Amino acid sequence: MKILFFIDSFPAGGKERRLLELMKGLKATPGIEFGLVIMSHDIHYKEIFDLGIGVHHVIRKTKKDLSVFSKFLKLCKEFKPDIIHCWDSMTAVYLVPVARLLNIKLVNGMIVDAPARQNFRNKTWLRAKLTFPFSSMVIGNSKAGLKAYGAPAKRSLCIYNGFNFNRTGHVGDGNDLKKKLNIQTRHVVGMVASFSIFKDYPTYFRAAEKVLAADKDVTFLAIGDDTDSPESKALVSDKVRNNFRFLGRSSDIESFINIMDICILSTFTEGISNSILEYMAMGKPVIATAGGGTSEIVEDKKTGFLVSPSNPGELAAKMSQLINDPELCKRMGSAGKERVKNIFSIDRMMASFISEYRRLAKVPD
Repeated sequence: MKILFFIDSFPAGGKERRLLELMKGLKATPGIEFGLVIMSHDIHYKEIFDLGIGVHHVIRKTKKDLSVFSKFLKLCKEFKPDIIHCWDSMTAVYLVPVARLLNIKLVNGMIVDAPARQNFRNKTWLRAKLTFPFSSMVIGNSKAGLKAYGAPAKRSLCIYNGFNFNRTGHVGDGNDLKKKLNIQTRHVVGMVASFSIFKDYPTYFRAAEKVLAADKDVTFLAIGDDTDSPESKALVSDKVRNNFRFLGRSSDIESFINIMDICILSTFTEGISNSILEYMAMGKPVIATAGGGTSEIVEDKKTGFLVSPSNPGELAAKMSQLINDPELCKRMGSAGKERVKNIFSIDRMMASFISEYRRLAKVPD
């Protein structure tokens, strides 16, 4: 069985980490050959090059570069895949005619979030409506996401992200990292997410300032693309700036999570968050915005707290509750780790993908 994956770029992100873990698993599976096509030279996860697979770069000259279609067509003719699997809406649009012309099964994996509302201004929603009718299967990483985008019930499947626990065995020394970051407070709270329109850093920062008004013994971390930007730092007042660390992009996320006492994910829309899975896998209590796929991961009051969207007062109250109750932190962290092992394991994710690929390619188990 041969599979060709297509993705727009490969920065540090949830869908990219998910694809990387999938490819690692496929590499160890007999009878499966695969390759990767990227519409960018940006590759954050250098582990790709350790897989020994063909990595093809197809770069757009303009936003509507029609030559991309012919290049995708040529690659598919040469590789002769049984399945082509796109991981975003742009590659989905380019691949629909390729799949039709060459009679190849198209797996559409563009759904990675779960917006509460859809409209014609949402390009991803429009591309979903355009490509779903021609997709052999639509695979999303949350039930909420499939529902939000109106994926066809008979041709859609939810496969949750899988966490690879091998990643937790290589964390750096926590005390050394705290010294490096000049953290001298008793408590550390952190959020791992890019500074973007989908992540609600303003609410996280306002909640943090409310906590600091009553307790200065806390350092707040912001980790992810552009969290170290002037726009990010401007959201925090000068009087509490010393209690924040704006760390930007990092390739050693697990070491940072290791020093956190409480982990936050404040968002506007979310599918299944890899950050939350990392938090829980490392035994940390989670406070996250309710809704979307997040409500499928976090069990409210058991593995953490779900809070209302854009409500810094509620978020601050839950932070303070956990800061003042280390036993509750421990219980929630343990429950979260067990939940990831049972429901969001890498083995479970791999088995689901391989089973679906074999069904589509009509290859026996």
